[in-house]
Amino acid sequence: MRKENLVQNVVMIVLAAAVLVMSIGYAVYAQTLNINGSATFSKAVWDVHFDTTTFNENTTITATTKDVGNTLITYEVTLEKPGDEYEFSVNAKNFGTIDALLKKITLSGLTDAQKKFIDYTVTYNGTDYTETTDGLAIALAGNASHTVKVHVEYLLPEEATDLPSDDVTVALTVGLDYEAKTN
Repeated sequence: MRKENLVQNVVMIVLAAAVLVMSIGYAVYAQTLNINGSATFSKAVWDVHFDTTTFNENTTITATTKDVGNTLITYEVTLEKPGDEYEFSVNAKNFGTIDALLKKITLSGLTDAQKKFIDYTVTYNGTDYTETTDGLAIALAGNASHTVKVHVEYLLPEEATDLPSDDVTVALTVGLDYEAKTN
């Protein structure tokens, strides 16, 4: 029995030593990798408006009144005869850090009778628009600008009866709808 106990003790010591050697060997082949970092997020700014310093009347007829603001431009002009035209341009600028998309241009509608003697065109970044257009996705990056040109012309219609018989005042409006560009 003593011999059996001795054999058992020796086997247990050898097994314990084997486990100890294996765990040390395993530890030698183990490694932990870590990544530490930080990120600073700058202030985001949404700021799309007219660059009032770029407003320019491009015709010999000037507005009798005009007010050029950051988000609203108003004007009154009198076109006295066919061939008279009024035009101005201004830059729509993204002064912010968030990229923008022009999603819609809304123009006041002219009646069919008015279309015979009025040409009302808004040019945005080189493309002409004569009616409301939605579904657009025209990018305006931060610190970039696009030129907006408004053109109103008194046309000579094919039929003299299509000319107005009295003074006609027409409200001509345009709305530029921007949204933040998402990825």
